[in-house]
Amino acid sequence: MEFVKSVVDQNMNQVDALIRKQLYSDVVLVRQVAEYIVASGGKRLRPMLVLLSAEALGYQGEHHRTLAAVIEFIHTATLLHDDVVDESSLRRGRDTANAVFGNAASVLVGDFVYTRSFQMMVSVGSMRVMQVLAEATNIIAEGEVLQLMNIGNIDIDEAGYLHVIQYKTAKLFEAATRLGAILSGADADTEAAFARYGMHLGTAFQIIDDVLDYSGQTDEIGKNLGDDLAEGKPTLPLIYVMQHGAPEHAQAVREALTEASRDRFDDVSRAIAATGALEYARKIAAEEAARAKAELANIPDNPARQAMLMLADIAISRNS
Repeated sequence: MEFVKSVVDQNMNQVDALIRKQLYSDVVLVRQVAEYIVASGGKRLRPMLVLLSAEALGYQGEHHRTLAAVIEFIHTATLLHDDVVDESSLRRGRDTANAVFGNAASVLVGDFVYTRSFQMMVSVGSMRVMQVLAEATNIIAEGEVLQLMNIGNIDIDEAGYLHVIQYKTAKLFEAATRLGAILSGADADTEAAFARYGMHLGTAFQIIDDVLDYSGQTDEIGKNLGDDLAEGKPTLPLIYVMQHGAPEHAQAVREALTEASRDRFDDVSRAIAATGALEYARKIAAEEAARAKAELANIPDNPARQAMLMLADIAISRNS
């Protein structure tokens, strides 16, 4: 990851400065909540992808920094709203904004961050950019609703799960890498390849996130283990157990999902271990990462392309 960061380090510093500048508001509570969520850190992976995809294709302008900040703002707004919907209390190793400032403040400041992102994207002066980001934010919202509809759904299959995470998570990855190609004036085939890279990378990233909810360490992943179970989310490891596990293991997962209770975490963990569900999910994530890397096969080699290839490996090997 150090190499990846070194490729975009100078630009990311400018993106971070832009983020802080654009989050300023005369309304004190807006500043407090916005500063809190930004100061909580995070990987900044999505804005990094805007920068890397533009640099991989030789972009020489400045709009990639603006759009990197836009992508981070959209992501931040979804986090603020997600934590309220999920009633989460811990993210990135800190109390969530809703736990500190309350649900109302988190939702409203999330709205502020969303709308500020649209103010910024207008400044780029590209209808194509607006089109991509408008579509992405709309699909992400649909993904959130799909996830909500699937809470406690013991009948969802792997295809249904992938549909949700491709909308909810991978779509913003796709938008980030597509934007870099658009700014660079890439042809339609290259733009499509970069978009597919982002989609596959985002899918792999989310699958591993779901794996870590049953195998990670709280101090490393920055959230409480079993949060997904407590919310009744049927993620890939659970789906695999319900479809391929021994009857008693499948039943344990069905009951835990229906109850949406962290009290069943140990039972579910044993069922997952006995069925090999985490290994299966990691295999699916690795296949997605390999597909992402394949999309860059025809791109001339340079440090940004190398970093994008590395990110695909990092996405599936990480512990947080």
